[in-house]
Amino acid sequence: MAASEDELLLPRLPELFETSKKLLEEVEVATEPSGSRTIQDKVSKGLDLLAKASGMLSELDLFSRNEDLEEIASTDLKYLMVPALQGALTMKQVNPSKRLDHLQQAREHFINFLTQCHCYHVAEFQLPQTKNNSAENNTASTSMAYPNLVAMASQRQAKIERYKQKKEVEHRLSALKSAVESGQADDERVREYHLLHLRRWIGISLEEIESIDQEIKILKEKDSPRESWLRLVFGAGYPSLATMTVSDWYDQHQKYGALPDRGIAKPTSADLKRAAEQQEDQEQKDDEGDEKTLQRLREWDDWKDTHPRGYGNRQNMG
Repeated sequence: MAASEDELLLPRLPELFETSKKLLEEVEVATEPSGSRTIQDKVSKGLDLLAKASGMLSELDLFSRNEDLEEIASTDLKYLMVPALQGALTMKQVNPSKRLDHLQQAREHFINFLTQCHCYHVAEFQLPQTKNNSAENNTASTSMAYPNLVAMASQRQAKIERYKQKKEVEHRLSALKSAVESGQADDERVREYHLLHLRRWIGISLEEIESIDQEIKILKEKDSPRESWLRLVFGAGYPSLATMTVSDWYDQHQKYGALPDRGIAKPTSADLKRAAEQQEDQEQKDDEGDEKTLQRLREWDDWKDTHPRGYGNRQNMG
């Protein structure tokens, strides 16, 4: 009975994989808006099929890190792409309120795919940062006073190399596609075809992770400067809020020797009054400037409420 159940599971895996792959291709070439019901239905269906395929791969234990790449059957190599396809379809979801969650989920899928490929030595590449080491690296990078020009140059060179490799892979895939899909290719060509697809998706995943990391940073920090400024205005951190009188300030500094009385006359009451009036005038000017700035922020918030994100830029939608 168990054997017959396995026989029912095995034929379904290729079907799940090919159908979800086709759905992704249809979404990528579609000319209608990505937020349309038709596109989002395809995205949801594809993700559902890939989730089932992923669960089936776990049940069948098709891949083991104790194996070498040569031990994986040529026809099974394509299933290593399942996490990459999941990441790509997850990125196609358009719910703004869940965008951060979708980005993090997509990144995890791409990382899983790259980790598998790295373990099997499908190609030579450096794994991106993970949750375990990203915090340390981010701290180190933000503490630098100037950008690391050597690292920037290396990243640029890596992108150029990835672009060249991408073009070579796509050219070779085009040459093999008809023979493999028609069933006329031998095992060696079938294996090369699937390995090329894996290498193509390695490049795509690395680029997607770079884009995801940038967008996540923007989403997490977009409200931080405004919130910090408002805390300064309405909280105890407001820079124009007086904490002591001029006389108190002078007495305190003289007490600790910061303003020793060596023949210098202590300010008179008139001097102190004039200094206090000047401070009050300056605070009033600061208040007026802050009120204008706050009003501009409120007007900006009102404008954003009536103009959705992407307003006026419809050229690349779809």
